[in-house]
Amino acid sequence: MTRPFRPARVVAAPLAVGALLATGACSNGDDETASPQTTASPAAATSRAAAPAARATSSASATLTEAGAKTALITEADIEGDWQQVDDADKWKDDLVAGKVDVDAFLTAKADAADCQRLLDGLYSEDLLGKPSGASALTGFEEGDSRLLYQVAAYDKKALDDSMKWLTSLPDTCDQFTATDPQGGTRTVQVIETSLPKEGDARQGLEVTVQGSADGQPTTLTLDVGVVRVGNDAITVTAGGPDGGAQDSVNAAVQQGTERLKDVLAGRTPPASPTAGD
Repeated sequence: MTRPFRPARVVAAPLAVGALLATGACSNGDDETASPQTTASPAAATSRAAAPAARATSSASATLTEAGAKTALITEADIEGDWQQVDDADKWKDDLVAGKVDVDAFLTAKADAADCQRLLDGLYSEDLLGKPSGASALTGFEEGDSRLLYQVAAYDKKALDDSMKWLTSLPDTCDQFTATDPQGGTRTVQVIETSLPKEGDARQGLEVTVQGSADGQPTTLTLDVGVVRVGNDAITVTAGGPDGGAQDSVNAAVQQGTERLKDVLAGRTPPASPTAGD
């Protein structure tokens, strides 16, 4: 495919200030600096060392249930801005991402066209990672003309690994391409990589911009995408609209949502909302 040269871009993920940081790491410093007089017995030390490993194994191997997936969903308190939760997010379809990729424009790498078509189809059908193999739940929020869709689901391990690799390749294979809308109009799609908070076992951030027309008027749709894998489960967030993307809210959803999912998999009840200073 012949593409105009565009400098590689990575959109920095602005970190939310204050209440959105909900990481609770445990320091090893206390054990390392303990005085000889307070050193625990070898058996106790072994027990303490085994506990984190046991929790990690339990979390990684836990099976996500339908009830657990619903509990792992974020709420309005978990994301920035004036987002309002809605009841019909499962019926959302964005016509601006409905279209057929111009295969002829991919002069030498026809396989890339299939990857780009999969991206458009996944955004439209709201199953960017493919159909879940197990439990799943989703919720949605609106803020003006923007929408935020949040999904939690269990997947087949190999299929999920393949999907994560596919997402990672998109900024190169689908950096810019054209598609035809259902009315025969032309749309220009750009895909760039964005940076997500370092949550979960693997993650990928994207910004997808679609330039086309709606109701006869030129329109640009910007969607920020965040995907995080936790074991065989994954969180998918898409947010944005004609007024631009919503990277801050995607970052907040990724941070809070990953912790909620980890709590559920470990058999804990997630907190009702973020706590300032955590």
